[in-house]
Amino acid sequence: MAGRSLMAAATPAIAALEKAGLPFDVHKYKHDRRRDDYGDEAVAVTMSTLGVEAAQILKTLVVDLGDGRLGVAVIPVPAKLSLKSAAKALGASKAEMAQAAKVTRATGYVLGGVSPLGQKTVLPTVVDVSALEWDSVLCSGGRRGLEIRLAPADLVAATDAVVAEVTA
Repeated sequence: MAGRSLMAAATPAIAALEKAGLPFDVHKYKHDRRRDDYGDEAVAVTMSTLGVEAAQILKTLVVDLGDGRLGVAVIPVPAKLSLKSAAKALGASKAEMAQAAKVTRATGYVLGGVSPLGQKTVLPTVVDVSALEWDSVLCSGGRRGLEIRLAPADLVAATDAVVAEVTA
């Protein structure tokens, strides 16, 4: 994988990887605006075009850790997040899904395009341990219909994430 710039169209996620000098590939697809099941759409399109497994495609979930703190959990699209495990991994006593407005304000991304990379506010991040089973994974590139493929270790490094089992 070699970093590819979209030049002026680069998202903060792509810019963050380029700045870090990490190898990655960008994959674009036409987002169907009638769909709001963004992860499932990414799986359907990406599996058929790139020949990857659904578990290699990751979703970025923002959780409210209380006291105004937010955190990020990156898990396979087909999996469900264990809020209790995410809270523990991020050093909190509890977690709940963050409100959409808070997510957009903190990350700078819209729902369906939230990337764990290049967020407006650096949030504590946990990547599910299952991501390390693959040579490469895909995560949002910061826009609906834009995926970034990279090594899971590079995703962990670029987000300064902890790795833990956070799926239910």
